[in-house]
Amino acid sequence: MKTKFILLVFLFISIFTVENYAQLVVTIPSFPAEDDLVEVTFNATLGNGGLAGYTGDVYAHTGVITNLSTGPSDWKYVKTGWGVNTSATRLTRIGTDLYKLTITPDIRQYYGVPANEQILKMAFVFRSSAQVGGSYLEGKTATGGDIFVDVYEAGLYARINLPSQYGLLVSPGQQITFQASSNSADSMFMYINDNLYKSVAGNSINDILTAGTSGKFRVKVKAKNSTEIALDSMYYYIQLPATTASLPQGLTDGITYNNNQSVTLCLYAPNKESVFVLGDFNNWEYDDAGYLYRTPDGKRYWREITNLEAGKEYIFQYLVDGSIRIGDPYADKVSDPWNDKYISESTYPGILSYPEGKAQGVATVFQTAQVPYTWEVQNFVAPEKTDLVIYELLIRDFVAKHDYLTLIDTLQYLKKLGVNAIELMPVSEFEGNLSWGYNPNYYFAPDKYYGPKNDLKKFIDECHKNGIAVIMDMVLNHSFGTSPMVMLYWDEANDRPAANNPWFNPIAKHDFNVGFDFNHESPETKALVNRVVSYWLTEYKVDGYRFDLSKGFTQTNTLGNTGAWGQYDASRIAIWKNIANYIWSVNPDTYIILEHFADNSEEKELANYGMMLWASGTHDNYKEGAMGWNSNSNFSSASYKSRGWDSPHLVAYMESHDEERMVFKNITYGNSGNPYYNIKDTSVSLLRAGLAATFFYTIPGPKMIWQFGELGYDYSIDFNGRVGEKPIRWDYLNDYRRYALNKITSSLIKLKKENDVFRTTDFTLDLSSAFKKIILRHSSMSAVVLGNFDINTGNIVPDFSQTGKWYEYFSGDSIIVTSTSAPIALQAGEFRIYTTKKLNNPEIGLWIPSIQTGDNQILGYPYPNPSNNLFTIPLYIASSTEIELSVFDLSGRKLDNIYNGKLFPGLHEFTWQPKNDQKLTSSGVYILRMVSENNTETIRLIYQ
Repeated sequence: MKTKFILLVFLFISIFTVENYAQLVVTIPSFPAEDDLVEVTFNATLGNGGLAGYTGDVYAHTGVITNLSTGPSDWKYVKTGWGVNTSATRLTRIGTDLYKLTITPDIRQYYGVPANEQILKMAFVFRSSAQVGGSYLEGKTATGGDIFVDVYEAGLYARINLPSQYGLLVSPGQQITFQASSNSADSMFMYINDNLYKSVAGNSINDILTAGTSGKFRVKVKAKNSTEIALDSMYYYIQLPATTASLPQGLTDGITYNNNQSVTLCLYAPNKESVFVLGDFNNWEYDDAGYLYRTPDGKRYWREITNLEAGKEYIFQYLVDGSIRIGDPYADKVSDPWNDKYISESTYPGILSYPEGKAQGVATVFQTAQVPYTWEVQNFVAPEKTDLVIYELLIRDFVAKHDYLTLIDTLQYLKKLGVNAIELMPVSEFEGNLSWGYNPNYYFAPDKYYGPKNDLKKFIDECHKNGIAVIMDMVLNHSFGTSPMVMLYWDEANDRPAANNPWFNPIAKHDFNVGFDFNHESPETKALVNRVVSYWLTEYKVDGYRFDLSKGFTQTNTLGNTGAWGQYDASRIAIWKNIANYIWSVNPDTYIILEHFADNSEEKELANYGMMLWASGTHDNYKEGAMGWNSNSNFSSASYKSRGWDSPHLVAYMESHDEERMVFKNITYGNSGNPYYNIKDTSVSLLRAGLAATFFYTIPGPKMIWQFGELGYDYSIDFNGRVGEKPIRWDYLNDYRRYALNKITSSLIKLKKENDVFRTTDFTLDLSSAFKKIILRHSSMSAVVLGNFDINTGNIVPDFSQTGKWYEYFSGDSIIVTSTSAPIALQAGEFRIYTTKKLNNPEIGLWIPSIQTGDNQILGYPYPNPSNNLFTIPLYIASSTEIELSVFDLSGRKLDNIYNGKLFPGLHEFTWQPKNDQKLTSSGVYILRMVSENNTETIRLIYQ
């Protein structure tokens, strides 16, 4: 007789089915083959119970796992899109919470699987026919996973139906119901620890096992017929009370690396009874070595893990009280079953495969003998607070590769712009890949979607080499549901943190909370916050934090009364002073920036204590002015002095990740009352952004830019959904108008950082009308900033601080002031900066059509220049006139006549392509000349 052993191949397919789907889902026949008509019975009360008690129609979202699937999430031949109801996927109600789906005429034809593809499993998620409360009710496994039913090839099979788990925890003396079956066996055998325990004739074997007093026992079932043998197995571990052992001296919560072959794990879990660690090092099985010791006070569980391979990454989880699966809250790397598979090898080389069927939910990783990052900059000196020009960016929407190494490539651009600090939107682990990051779960692990942790360190190091500080957006108001600290103490009945959760409030204390609200007065939360802020300061050398939703750090309950939430809260102030004190004990120069938006009395106290705060509301005033609607355009609130603060600790911004984009609003809602100066025109709207910027950077104090704001990014914040991916527009640099805005911005930042007058405490703001001015006085020099935010020409009294010679920054022109109150005419959108000291002009011949010297025609700065091909030439006309635009060589010989004729008011563009001009034979310098009825201007063109 020829005997064949069949051991349930396709390991990744068979192992991950840890629940007994024969209970949640029962099939007829019990071992369905691809050519069988199959009846699938679904018990809605089992698994996650998501459809229990539902009385409407139930539909199956269903597909198959085949030999071409990359994993259990790679469904093939899905019958319908999500939410699509068809008769073929509708279940028939056969009893209360019982439903039947008929797969007919057979599995292969029902799903439409080609004959050359092997079907391994049917996959199901059952759902309500319509959304309930905004989402579908779903029937899934107890852990929220998809339901799988094996599809069998011809041959003999054995299956243990009960217990449903491969590994089972039992108590001493506990009885274990054992049931196993086969499709075509003539006899079956049951072994315990390889000793024959029972044998029967037929295709099923059942027994009641009684656990002993201790130990681990493997149960194997063998099915046999005349030609084949099939096997299945499980094990049970007899759990005794946890052994009490004192915590080793110096051991902290989390992962402690002892040497290259051992780590010690420690989990803070008061009021829990037992903790196992399951991982790659013990094949994810219960055993004595993975049963953590309990400290005498019952608050912590710990265990040393030995015999590790140096440098190898091990994935692991804790099993708490036999049912709660979590990763280590302090791990610096996670393994995510839902999101890691979408991270490319180029973004994160060598990313670990998730241990399907062994872990449940997010797992964590440790690795001995890690190669440490070698820092080039050991002691970075960060810019003074008042000099900060912060660039807020979301890596996902800033560089197409969304990784740290590519982000490094942008540093020279940002440095040239004048940025001296980068604020990264959250980069610690958050749920999903494409999120903004304000849904955190693991605070010590950099999110892998942006690359490996040492690449983040390299990015920070490169920033420091370029004089740029790094500010981390930190989210400690709340965590989301996959946080191990949320999961560890969870009120299943009320779907919220349990009342005994050491870190979280069961019910948030304010209306703006998302996720689950930290209790910042609990000792455990205080300890966690201290660990988090210290970790990133020391391990990653970040220079500061912007704390999201800092007003939420309070136990004062204001639910239902948002106004009360913002009122002065002494307890919240105490919380923040304690946090700040701890941060500054680690690094006294750390920036602490709060997104607070509370009453000024509270913000003033925090600011005077040394913290910085985002300037609430100011962005709206800037946008109103830029759009030409000036009744609400007083942005004096961008000044710390207007709020009565002692120090320039107000971080002003015109845009942020949370606010609408200025140029989008200009184009969409701008004042179009003057047909010759229409703010909805893109060219004008970009210049209006430059006008607003002139009154932004010249107010003393730290400033923040949102990414691409310096190029006039004009996609709405709601494009592709508020938090959805946005187009990445580095090509804006090829648009001379946006390039001009970039140069306006960089020249203003340069002015701010290099001149003490823009740090002065002696300044006056007059910003309430359409004609705005800022007057700054300092011993080094005085400055006056003037701007017309109207859509028509008007006069402004400059209120120069002295008579004599004043220099205009952008144009380089000078004037002699004989009367400090003599009005100056400004055209619509025109802006000027006068100083008593002559400064270097901006780096290039800057095109700012609104800066006039009495003439109505302004020749713009060609772009690109130098060029090896095409020059784009902007031209601004204030009133109708005849224009001649020509190109000459240096000897005065005319080479080309670009335009000759009449132009009407507005912005115009011309192009010139030297290689098409037969008179031009070589690269070099040429002269572009514009002649109008009352003006002549020339600019050099460099052809390469």
